[in-house]
Amino acid sequence: IQPSIQEALMEGRPVVALESTIITHGMAYPQNLSIAREVEKIVTTNGAVPATVGILKGKIHVGLTDEELEFLASSKNVVKVSRRDLPYVLSQGLSGGTTVSGTMIAAHKAGIPVFVTGGIGGVHRGGENTLDVSADLTELGRTPVAVVSAGVKSILDIGRTLEYLETQGVCVAAFGESREFPAFFSRQSGFQAPYHVRDEEEAAELIASALGLGLSSGVLIAVPCPQERAAPGQIIEEAIQQALSEARSKGITGKELTPFMLQKLNELTDGKSLDSNLALIQNNARVGSCIAVALSKLQEARRKGNLPRPEDKTSPQPVVIGGINVDFIAKAQNPVILGGGQTNAGRVRRTFGGVGRNLADCLSRLGQTPLFLSAVGKDEHSESVLHCCHHMDMSAVLQLEGKNTATYCAVITSAGELSIGLGDMDIHHQITEQYVSQFKENLCQAPLVCIDGNVPLSTIQYVCQLAGEHQLAVCYEPTDENKASKPFLSDSWKALTYISPNLQELRAINRTLGNPLPAGIEYTE
Repeated sequence: IQPSIQEALMEGRPVVALESTIITHGMAYPQNLSIAREVEKIVTTNGAVPATVGILKGKIHVGLTDEELEFLASSKNVVKVSRRDLPYVLSQGLSGGTTVSGTMIAAHKAGIPVFVTGGIGGVHRGGENTLDVSADLTELGRTPVAVVSAGVKSILDIGRTLEYLETQGVCVAAFGESREFPAFFSRQSGFQAPYHVRDEEEAAELIASALGLGLSSGVLIAVPCPQERAAPGQIIEEAIQQALSEARSKGITGKELTPFMLQKLNELTDGKSLDSNLALIQNNARVGSCIAVALSKLQEARRKGNLPRPEDKTSPQPVVIGGINVDFIAKAQNPVILGGGQTNAGRVRRTFGGVGRNLADCLSRLGQTPLFLSAVGKDEHSESVLHCCHHMDMSAVLQLEGKNTATYCAVITSAGELSIGLGDMDIHHQITEQYVSQFKENLCQAPLVCIDGNVPLSTIQYVCQLAGEHQLAVCYEPTDENKASKPFLSDSWKALTYISPNLQELRAINRTLGNPLPAGIEYTE
């Protein structure tokens, strides 16, 4: 990921993903390079950061330099890369342009929710016999990215494409005043989109709803080509029939068919189709950037608690601040655990824990649905955690690239006693005062704030200071003997309402406060 794009994502600024097949296979050099540069400029002008996705020498790049754009635009033997092609192209160190499907995968992994393209692939004409269906459609059914396009390329079977998108569970909305589903070069296809959004704010609300639900499917926003440069439907249809006939006679199929058809249409319409193609790409870039900006503002407002969610109208949410752990519990079968590198028979199971997560889980099951503030990595563990916690409000949990989700491994004797515990908990340091302070309004209205001992000392002190100023009820779970004393290193503890230590944790707290231990418990285990 290009550093400037990584920085924009970390700061929550709007980023727009762009594909590169249009550069490598959609237009000839140097027009392909100039349109690529122009589209990036349009995105920037409209307040977003462009992130063109491409494959260079076996590496996925999110964001391309001008030299890298030039390389893809001028290279002859680059691959058209969809989902199925990615493993081979990467393993062979090849270069290529990413299709809608390939770009969606990269955008999702990079954390970019909005992607602009010309038009998506679909069910080819005669697809009911050939089963020639673009991977773009299945990708929209499995990858949560919003795709802004001029509908479906008109060389395809638009009716069957819409049916297939419905089967895949993809929310499709036309953009503007009409529900008419656009046909790429033309504004009318003869088919209605299931829904329509009038402007970028409505589109952003739709995308935010889809992301908030945690659906694994994408959203398709279909934007009609500008009226003044749209091609007449009849001229395009006649040219399509002629081009299809020629493709059949030449035996052109599969991934070669679409580039052939677009080139042939340009010839048969004396450049009208190409002019419409350029116009719709530029328009999509403008509309998509405005949607990304509106979505970014909406997400920022929700993060700061300025925009009441539906549940806020009834009562404020409790807030839980604490750790998420993936726990591996290994229980020995035999009474004696053998050392010296030997393998002991036992049972190993994975569970999801972390004191904060457990508290948020219990409150959610009690119908309270707390706002949960925590941090996970972007790895296979975080995907499992988010899937397991689908009943909880995980919308504010940080997902951090290059960090490990916290893991804990416990070896337990057959009698149930802990023999040894190992933890990789560094990510808990990311639950910072700066992150938590974004939710100050939520905290100040919360009927209960729960915080665990995994959280950094400065964050605990910040929450206790807020609690003192706003008379908040704060529950502190000390977590373990070494972390229990954090609020008691200063006067922060005076803002706590509840605390739930075990005996060892209580002794540690008592020592920190300089109090003598009551008689009879000095040596109690």
